[in-house]
Amino acid sequence: MSSSTPLSELTALYILGGTPLYDAHTGQPLDSSDKSLRVGRGALAQASRGAVAGLEPPRFCPLCGRRMKVQVNPMGWTAECSRHGELDSALVMDV
Repeated sequence: MSSSTPLSELTALYILGGTPLYDAHTGQPLDSSDKSLRVGRGALAQASRGAVAGLEPPRFCPLCGRRMKVQVNPMGWTAECSRHGELDSALVMDV
């Protein structure tokens, strides 16, 4: 990523330490008392063992709960939300 490319909202959340609204591995709202947050279609009841161990990329956007497009390669992964942009594992792991 070049210095002139602006950060996506998703990348900024991870790098700047924002507060996620949804679990990135299940799609469930993190704050059950906030009635404005709803469970998205395709949300999982619980995270897999690999996700709990930190071995899987995020599958749901932590900002909106939508399922993301995830591409896994030998050197890492990229995840893209249609609303909030892209996140690269190289950026998350370097932080």
